[in-house]
Amino acid sequence: MFRFIKRTLGFSKTESVRILMYHKVLPEKEIPGRDLLTVSAENLENQLQYIKSNYNTLFFNDLNTSNQLKHKLILTFDDGYLNNLQYLIPLLEKYRLKATIFVPTELIEKSENEENRQLMTFDEIKSLNPELVEIALHSHAHRNYSQISLQEAADDLHKNIRTLEEKAIPFTKVLAYPYGKFPKKGKQKKEFFSILENAGITSAVRIGNNIAYYPWKNKFEIKRIDIKGDDSLNVFKWKLRLGKIKF
Repeated sequence: MFRFIKRTLGFSKTESVRILMYHKVLPEKEIPGRDLLTVSAENLENQLQYIKSNYNTLFFNDLNTSNQLKHKLILTFDDGYLNNLQYLIPLLEKYRLKATIFVPTELIEKSENEENRQLMTFDEIKSLNPELVEIALHSHAHRNYSQISLQEAADDLHKNIRTLEEKAIPFTKVLAYPYGKFPKKGKQKKEFFSILENAGITSAVRIGNNIAYYPWKNKFEIKRIDIKGDDSLNVFKWKLRLGKIKF
């Protein structure tokens, strides 16, 4: 079935957007054992070379102004790891690609004074080239929104927003759910989505392992494709083609 109907018939057109989910990046020799959250810098470079040749990367903030851009793809990295600064950013610079980094602000605060910190500091986040990196929301305390009260979730989200504003870090009001979870039961889900709406959240992403379509049908349930540390380049290409490898 076709995913769109021509505008000449008066209907809106939807286009595929592949949204990839990553976390950590390290050189192959530094990855401890089998760590599915860590993609090797070598594998990531191969993936980015393939993306550069076949897709156009953009920010969530670009979607409304990129109607003519085909083969859309959004690279997303959760948590703001220091290794993103060390290994992802140079690759973005090398291939002139864009990525969105979702930051959990309380975790950043706690990490700043740790001797062997794993996350970037706010100053490091602020220094990232805005032509290559878009900052977005990943909660404040990185708690599972499906396991806390709606009021706790609302307070947490507002702290996430307020902290970035206080640090004068430009950001897009797109939320990545911690652990990919959010309330899914009828009334509670509706009330939770109202909280997001009232906070000015323009869209929110989960996992789901499927290709998304823009304009979003369900803007607070957008699916991302999980790229794992042990994905071969062939598996990666398959995920880009179909969104998943299991049916």
